[in-house]
Amino acid sequence: MSASRILDRIAGPADVKALAPAQLPQLAQEIRDDIIAVTARNGGHVGPNLGVVELTIALHRVFHTPDDQFVFDVAHQGYVHKLLTGRGGEFFRKLRKTDGASGFLYRRESAHDAFGAGHAGTALSAALGMATARDLRGSSEHVVAVCGDAAFTCGVTMEALNNVVSSTKRLVVILNDNEWSIAKNVGAIAKYLNRLSTNPTYNKLHHDVEKFFLGLPHGGEMNQLYLKWKRETKDFFVNSSLFEKFGLRYVGPVDGHNLDELVKNLEFAKNCDSPVLVHVLTKKGKGLEAAIAHPEKFHGASPFDPATGESVKSAAGTPPAYQDVFGAALTRFAKQNPKVLGITGAMPSGTGLTSLSKEVPGQFFDVGIAEEHAVLFAAGLATKGFRPVCAIYSTFLQRAYDMVIHDVCLQNLPVTFCLDRAGLSPNDGPTHHGLFDLSYLRCVPNAVVMQPKDEDELTDMLHTALQLPSPAFIRYPRGAGTGVKIKAEPATLPLGHAEVLREGSNVMIWALGPMVQEALKVADRIAAEEGLSVGVVNARFVKPLDRTLLLSQAACIPLLVTLEDNVVAGGFGSAVLEALQEGDCHPAVERIGWPDKFVEHGSSVEILRANYGLATDDIVRRIKERYKRLGAAPVAAEI
Repeated sequence: MSASRILDRIAGPADVKALAPAQLPQLAQEIRDDIIAVTARNGGHVGPNLGVVELTIALHRVFHTPDDQFVFDVAHQGYVHKLLTGRGGEFFRKLRKTDGASGFLYRRESAHDAFGAGHAGTALSAALGMATARDLRGSSEHVVAVCGDAAFTCGVTMEALNNVVSSTKRLVVILNDNEWSIAKNVGAIAKYLNRLSTNPTYNKLHHDVEKFFLGLPHGGEMNQLYLKWKRETKDFFVNSSLFEKFGLRYVGPVDGHNLDELVKNLEFAKNCDSPVLVHVLTKKGKGLEAAIAHPEKFHGASPFDPATGESVKSAAGTPPAYQDVFGAALTRFAKQNPKVLGITGAMPSGTGLTSLSKEVPGQFFDVGIAEEHAVLFAAGLATKGFRPVCAIYSTFLQRAYDMVIHDVCLQNLPVTFCLDRAGLSPNDGPTHHGLFDLSYLRCVPNAVVMQPKDEDELTDMLHTALQLPSPAFIRYPRGAGTGVKIKAEPATLPLGHAEVLREGSNVMIWALGPMVQEALKVADRIAAEEGLSVGVVNARFVKPLDRTLLLSQAACIPLLVTLEDNVVAGGFGSAVLEALQEGDCHPAVERIGWPDKFVEHGSSVEILRANYGLATDDIVRRIKERYKRLGAAPVAAEI
């Protein structure tokens, strides 16, 4: 700790308030230095945090957390807030690592984190609920929603906006406008905000009119009438902003890197007797030239060289990531068939669709952070004979679950869903782990659900899905594949057929996806240590399940084991048990998967698996112990 560093002396918001205004630029620079140093080592959301340094300092200068509450949309821009609320030092240096700070705001981590998040668009609704609760109980704290401009492409934000004035008289909304979500913002809202931010006369006109009214006798009442009239007329006198039509007082645009201007406008908002929106213009990645030049790359970056901005290169020979294999395959199929379309929700690079957007742009659609719309949009396309492919992270498809059931599967429309990040997203934690999709999809009629064991099988599954007359879901993990060579021509997989990789007579392991390689290692270990004959099946399909193969094995093999990268509750193992029960076959079954808990963030998949009893040694031990207990009644066990 350096005595000359201001940040090292910040133990909480009170220390921020105690600083002289002349000290704040140095504090801002030290914060940027720490964020760059830590994210260069650990990876993380670089650009969003560098862009809100001054804004977050100003918020803590004006408001008083934890009594006042900040609700950060997505909360991936919360690093500055963490540093100003006593979470610096070693805890911050271990950001996104085991026993370190979460990459998002997390209520269990600090009283200053009023509301947790990890998905976009939730802040305004949550803040409105908190403000309404304050009003109902008669307390006086302030509630501030900090929303990125991309949050206003989320339907839930617009729903909240529609309810603000009917729910509370006092709410501060910060519109952090940097023109980016992950990729460049798209759609009418982005264009509208650009018009607001580039119109310097807008706020001055309103200020001058209000100043005129307030200078007259009974001017306060006249000004209130003017504000009401402005919302309800066709704006032939002075144009209202969209937000004023919803009943919020609009202030801005404000330079998001000018601390004096930020503090002045936040003080004004704090003392408003009506809901107010402060439009703040920030530069995503400010303080790191590489992040400014490449905002999409540095939205959520892997470790990088802080001097050059270049990513730390993977080890030589590292196989391509599953997302890139998917992207290449979809681009190839789209070139062959103009009916094949790719759809993403503001994540072309994260889902691997950048190649499609460049090579076949007419068959690529980025709908912004609007997963519900993406799924409905795809359903509409499918009714007209197109073959839409929605590339959405497993955890984000949860947001469109009603559309998946009601609009796609109920109508049996041939929409293909490619679910990246199925399994763990270790550094990001519980908001980003894709551990529930097998459970929430398996119960939906008409859905075909599958998972490949490697990159070649992923290509085959996409090829197969695009020929099906029904909805199909393909899940695959984050990160590199196995390195297997991809065939020149994809194969059409027989629907609902598993693949026997190794025969066995004592134990048969049914595994999915990356757990197939784990199953082969486990089989070798048990055979070597116990002399047992252990077989392995690559299940491939969760729905429809290969019941014929399953029942034939269950009739002669004492122990069946299911191994999945999903919560065990309602997952693949549950599907196996149901099939066995319906087939009136009752062998011993050991289900191995993730427990009924929200899994924390951690430094790696391996560490988290070890923490939750899913390391290779744990799996071997459980299977050996269960086999030894086969004299007991065959009751399925789970973790």
